[in-house]
Amino acid sequence: MKFQLAINMERITSDIQMKDVERHTLKMVQMADEGGFVIVWAAEHHALEMTIAPNPFQILTWWAAHTSDIRLGTGVVVAPYWHPVNVAGEAALLDLYSGGRLEFGIGSGAYQREFDIMHPGLKQSDGYKYMQEMLPAVKALWQGDYAHDGDFWSFPTATSVPKPLQQPHPPIWVAARAPITYDYAVKNDCNIMSWPLTRPMSEVEIYKQRLDTALQENPGKSRPIFASMRHTVIYEREEDSEVPVKAAMRQLGQFENLFKNLGDVEKGFPREIEFSELENRDEYDSQMLKENLLFGTPEEAIRKLRLYEAIGVDHFIYYASLGLGLKEQKKSLDLFINEVMPAFD
Repeated sequence: MKFQLAINMERITSDIQMKDVERHTLKMVQMADEGGFVIVWAAEHHALEMTIAPNPFQILTWWAAHTSDIRLGTGVVVAPYWHPVNVAGEAALLDLYSGGRLEFGIGSGAYQREFDIMHPGLKQSDGYKYMQEMLPAVKALWQGDYAHDGDFWSFPTATSVPKPLQQPHPPIWVAARAPITYDYAVKNDCNIMSWPLTRPMSEVEIYKQRLDTALQENPGKSRPIFASMRHTVIYEREEDSEVPVKAAMRQLGQFENLFKNLGDVEKGFPREIEFSELENRDEYDSQMLKENLLFGTPEEAIRKLRLYEAIGVDHFIYYASLGLGLKEQKKSLDLFINEVMPAFD
């Protein structure tokens, strides 16, 4: 099993200095590069301090200049917010600048609040339609002249300038949860990023079953890379678990605000929904979080990762951002690199 890193610049409160966050994030990426991670992912989100990522291509170009080997993934470009010609050119330019290290992730978007800002009138549940129209257009633009007349975009003959270094195109990834997306990924030769959120390992098994079904229903298609992402915190002593669990519960309360589109966001900071207000409070139980997320000592982490390996996960995505202090994040990544990853060499 190989390892990837997903990390955001994030501020949970205005007390945290943006310059400290910037330096910290780059240091974490450099640690992953030196430690043997194969891919690092930059997200796209807008007007949110908890995920400061207005342009993943810009973030990855910054990381490319300060790393040597790690591949650079857009996790993900939100199709409804872009034009295909913009995406094709930006992605190819990053591939050029990075020496052919781009991993191109594309998706449909997460929060209705962001849709209301970036694409007013569009329902988040319809975002996948834009992704499915954009991807073939981008691939065609990477190859040469192409004109498009679709449901969402129309443009005369154009092409991607520059072209990506990787031919016929960089590896393509989609974020997949629903069966229809697994089918789309297999049909279109896309690798798969899955995220079981805070749910138990049975959710990972469900996603693997959806991949197996898609492969059975599309004979002759190649098996994509199947990656699974979890929030990850490694600590030296069992008694240290309370710190990441409390941090997770605080930030998940903010995520719940966004998922419910409550509109209670001030200067980019969502109000944390109190535990007592959550209808789905079982999903935020402290013991459940500790067990389902990749929280634990190095020995516990290795045990949990063996379960992913047994299910058939090819790459595990270490999600580093969940409201944890900067010092604790670095310590966790250091322990993971030095005491967990060697077990999977």
